[in-house]
Amino acid sequence: MYTLELMIDIDAIKRRFESLLPTVDERMRRLIAAAESLAIDYGGISIVSRATGVSRRAIARGIVELGNPPMPSGGAIRKPGGGRKSTVEQDATLVRDLELLIEPLSRGDPESPLRWTCKSVRKLAQELGRHDHRVSHRLVAELLHELGYSLQANAKTLEGSSHPDRNAQFEHIHRKVRRFLRQGQPVISVDTKKKELVGDFKNGGRELRLKGDPEQVRVHDFVIPELGRVTPYGVYDVGKNRGWVSVGIDHDTATFAVESIRRWWRSMGKPVYRQAQRLLIPADSGGSNGSRVRLWKLELQKLADETGLHISVCHLPPGTSKWNKIEHRLFSFISQNWRGKPLVSHEVIVNLISATTTQTGLKVRAELDTNSYPPGAKVSKKQIEEINIRSDSFHGEWNYTIRPNI
Repeated sequence: MYTLELMIDIDAIKRRFESLLPTVDERMRRLIAAAESLAIDYGGISIVSRATGVSRRAIARGIVELGNPPMPSGGAIRKPGGGRKSTVEQDATLVRDLELLIEPLSRGDPESPLRWTCKSVRKLAQELGRHDHRVSHRLVAELLHELGYSLQANAKTLEGSSHPDRNAQFEHIHRKVRRFLRQGQPVISVDTKKKELVGDFKNGGRELRLKGDPEQVRVHDFVIPELGRVTPYGVYDVGKNRGWVSVGIDHDTATFAVESIRRWWRSMGKPVYRQAQRLLIPADSGGSNGSRVRLWKLELQKLADETGLHISVCHLPPGTSKWNKIEHRLFSFISQNWRGKPLVSHEVIVNLISATTTQTGLKVRAELDTNSYPPGAKVSKKQIEEINIRSDSFHGEWNYTIRPNI
């Protein structure tokens, strides 16, 4: 009904009705409202009632009269002000008490009996009844509409507290990325994409199919044991606009993250950056590649020893993962490419990721990683001391370089 109301010019109905009011009697007002409601297919009586103020019962009576016009009787028309008074006119405190019930401060009070039920017009009507107001849930809905209230979802607008050096860290990352790119050294943005269920499950979005023939998927999202979930870990080459995704079938650990970077380097990085001596990795502050994850730094040391690269890492400030380039340069396009398509197998997932392209020339390669990555690996103090790490002068906990132990 609310979708239909958006398509109907309610203000136009109201203006037409108000323009006729001075020239017609009560019966004609009823018939005009009835005619307007008949012009609307579904929900016409409710919509016209809200627009004109004529009761639903009067409009329904008018519809009957339009279908069966009464014979002229010469009877008198009710005098102005005649008829039963509206509930609002009879109950002077009704609107005030209704507003008190839905007032935000009262709604947020933990002791309020309507804290979790204030969106239900039936509950509001019951609560008003306890305060000696005789009112139906339909009238409550109409009053709320007149007062300007509607059901609204939460809006994500509050960012919360941010680190005082947030902007300075972004500027630091920007300068470092530009310097690496100018020198022809690789820069990769990394992160883990959302885990996905494997099987004939609903996937958000739509795709073109014959009318009335949607693809059938499961009603419940229960894990299929033999298929499980996949964890896509992405590597986005900022300079070359190329992406690599390791589709893991086990836990999202730091070992898995660095293994994904290793596979990217062997398959896509080294053939392009043959003279590379350094590698820059902008990454989030949390997750498997978090700034406080000791295993992440230990695994990067192993990678540096294998490749001979000086691996620099710049972590984004806490709470700013949405600004990671891989999110809007790679992951967003993967989600668009497989929207509406059930991820029925590992092969399908790998193929859909590999088929992702953009008009700006993005190309992606994907590979299934069947290795096991058990969580909870311990890193000893001795192992930490063996990491050849040098912290930057600016926020060394976020910015550091790991050199090969050679």
